[in-house]
Amino acid sequence: MPPQGTDVTRPITDRVKQSLFDILTPRIEGARVYDLFAGTGSMGLESLSRGASQATFFEADRSAVQRLKQNIAALGVEDRAKVIAGDLFKWFEGSAGEEKADLIFVDRPYRFLTERPEALRGLAERIARCDLAVDGLLIFRHDARDALELPRLDRYDSRSYGGMTIELLRPAE
Repeated sequence: MPPQGTDVTRPITDRVKQSLFDILTPRIEGARVYDLFAGTGSMGLESLSRGASQATFFEADRSAVQRLKQNIAALGVEDRAKVIAGDLFKWFEGSAGEEKADLIFVDRPYRFLTERPEALRGLAERIARCDLAVDGLLIFRHDARDALELPRLDRYDSRSYGGMTIELLRPAE
């Protein structure tokens, strides 16, 4: 269930989610997943339901965090889910990068691309350097009209669905 307010989440359609997870299926079993700007946790919860070993959800909006925790409890995956409430930019600055993620979903508010592009680039660089497994993937969802090159990451695949683009990126060699 979505949290209150219209600006908090941008639900992904079932068709797009199915298409994305068809691509990701070989990588999900046993994967460690980070769901950044998680909202209600759709991507991380879907990963857990498909066999991911652990999902960490990052969300700053209080109503979204509350709904996220309810969704985790409703699915009975509390033992494999962790919620980090607050500013994920600060969290990643302070993390030591000990736990590398196999899949990282970056589905930030669309306005961040125009309002905070340098913060997003810095986050992507930090993640690529310290938090993404060598053979991991970063899944970056954005408006199809927008683009942002993310440092230290190479585009592996890109798919457009109506007004949305999903890019699959891996650490640069």
